[in-house]
Amino acid sequence: MPSSVMPTSRRGDGHPSPVAVSAVGLRKSYGDKTVLDGIDLRIPAGSVFALLGPNGAGKTTAVKILSTLVTADGGQAQVAGHDLATEPQAVRAAIGVTGQFSAVDGLITGEENMLLMADLHHLSKREGRRVAAELLERFDLTEAARKPASTYSGGMKRRLDIAMTLVGDPRIIFLDEPTTGLDPRSRHNMWGIIRELVTGGVTVLLTTQYLEEADELADRIAVLDDGKIAAEGSAEELKRLIPGGHVRLRFTDPAAYRSAASALREVTRDDESLTLQIPSDGSQRELRSLLDWLDAAGVEADELTVHTPDLDDVFFALTGGGNVPSRPDKPKEEAR
Repeated sequence: MPSSVMPTSRRGDGHPSPVAVSAVGLRKSYGDKTVLDGIDLRIPAGSVFALLGPNGAGKTTAVKILSTLVTADGGQAQVAGHDLATEPQAVRAAIGVTGQFSAVDGLITGEENMLLMADLHHLSKREGRRVAAELLERFDLTEAARKPASTYSGGMKRRLDIAMTLVGDPRIIFLDEPTTGLDPRSRHNMWGIIRELVTGGVTVLLTTQYLEEADELADRIAVLDDGKIAAEGSAEELKRLIPGGHVRLRFTDPAAYRSAASALREVTRDDESLTLQIPSDGSQRELRSLLDWLDAAGVEADELTVHTPDLDDVFFALTGGGNVPSRPDKPKEEAR
């Protein structure tokens, strides 16, 4: 297969889809510290793939290797169909990289940062000004364009950083913890930008230590722990790996409660609060079966809530409880 041809993987409909990033057995050590211990990655084009893990898990090292900033000690990788080891220039031409430590120069204006990036991409002055103006408008930075970047808020600097990355029109973008240090509003704004990029056909490799971020954005998530991938899948697939899901029925009528408690199997009773807890994976099939049984038995619960394991549970189960923020605005139980 020629190196310029992007490899493919199978979509859910059985048809091949391009693979933007593929890696097999990537290894990296610094001295006697193994940072990456043979990880495999396969990222379909036009998707968001999240590397989720605590500080020190190896996320940033993986991004540095795939963006040609650091050489791997072992393994092979292709980015945009180009071999990482033999075609680093072609890889660099196809990607954009935005890190948690901004590349924005605070001593010059936002517009000057954009024009500098246009020069680095060898755009003509006219084309550079056009691209800079379009991207500044797209990221809502037109009014601040002629102010020193040092005066920008954290969210504005991050938007400018991504705008600078897009000057070269990359089809693959590595976002290394792009919302670290941002307030909740700025973080949600950044999520909107990332979704917009993917809608436009861009592939995003996102590293994050925020569970909610991976859950909200990623098509697939790899949980990275101590240099190894502990598990990989969609958010829902990962959640199903962890036991503990259940349905809780609450009653106000003691008779209805007793009737349901005596008829349901594998139920945990709480006679004081008149609630029953039934093991369940929260699937539509299981919920329909339970509701059908309640209807057939003439039993009416006053409240039904579903608890399914979330990414907090997944992370702590797979990694032994690394230092990862939880998701305070995402309740575990959803009333139905």
